[in-house]
Amino acid sequence: MIGRFDKYLMAQLLMLFGFFALVLVLVYWVNRAVVLFDQLIANGQSATVFLEFSILSLPNVIRIVLPIAAFAGTLYVTNRLTTESELIVVQATGFSPWRLARPVICFGLIVAVLASILGHFLVPASLRQLAVRSDEIAQNMTARLLTEGQFIHPADQVTFYIREISPQGELLNIFLSDARDDNIKVTYTAREALLIRGDDAPTLIMFDGMAQSLDTQTRLLSVTRFENFAFDLSGLVELGGIGRIRPQELSTGVLLQASETTQALTGASRNTLVSEAHERFGNALNGLVAPLVGFAALLLGGFSRFGVWRQIIGAIGALIVIQMITRVGQDIVQSNSNLWPAAYLGPFVGILLAAALLELACRPGLLRRRSRPVTTEGRVT
Repeated sequence: MIGRFDKYLMAQLLMLFGFFALVLVLVYWVNRAVVLFDQLIANGQSATVFLEFSILSLPNVIRIVLPIAAFAGTLYVTNRLTTESELIVVQATGFSPWRLARPVICFGLIVAVLASILGHFLVPASLRQLAVRSDEIAQNMTARLLTEGQFIHPADQVTFYIREISPQGELLNIFLSDARDDNIKVTYTAREALLIRGDDAPTLIMFDGMAQSLDTQTRLLSVTRFENFAFDLSGLVELGGIGRIRPQELSTGVLLQASETTQALTGASRNTLVSEAHERFGNALNGLVAPLVGFAALLLGGFSRFGVWRQIIGAIGALIVIQMITRVGQDIVQSNSNLWPAAYLGPFVGILLAAALLELACRPGLLRRRSRPVTTEGRVT
């Protein structure tokens, strides 16, 4: 049975964890929303599409902030309980640091389970759906390029105009100015045109038109009339790699198998796929390591009128080092998938560090300097 103090500490941790998670998610989401707004609204998409993309990006944002929110919430709760002498009173009743860490471990396990659900299920599903919707919007040329009755600029030094778009998709009376080349500026006019989709970018097929080329050096103008002419829109409209799947969009089981079909589908090597799978497990374990390291570090301080800011700074520094070790381990796996245990090097070091800090907290005498007697004028002080 979980004791009354365990329930109290768990409630405090979960409440502050929710608060910090909400704040961090809002900060990350606002930054992401600004980028999405520029990309979608500026390209003619509706507010509904913007809202849909924002919701689909939330699971990945939540996955990123969960360990940070758990760490911040643990630091805040432990610091407050220490400042208000609540931990001192509980320790005086016989609770050891290991016993005090029990609700923190339970809290870390809850965070790790949430991070696992997000990393293994919700995030891949949301990223895949986001990629599908992005491809659909990228293929919607009417929203991105085909706007009748307006001069648009799909790229720098390029101007495009369509007088009318027929119900059959024919572009009537078009004007295209291409001034990207500093030496030659070309202006195309055509009675009608069609937009043909390609693998990488669409092609504009113009019929019954004229191309006027102006040499900026010699100031000579040449005119070419054509019955049909193909203009490649590469660099103006990209289809965003339709059919290409990123490893982040696949399930963990598929990544661990890393079959040749999956490698061909994603264009990624076996090492990259296996590294992505184990990275998800490692990131989930960080949800347990982060609060445990923060709690154990603050237990070393005891009660002080000056607070435990040194322990807080030390805990933050330790977490940064653990994340660096985690990144190094993941890079090792990405270079050689047979070394997959290296992906858990960071969480393993974090658990060992937390255990060492808790053991030091059980022996506070080891952290204190033993006073030595000093003899002065025949008297011992």
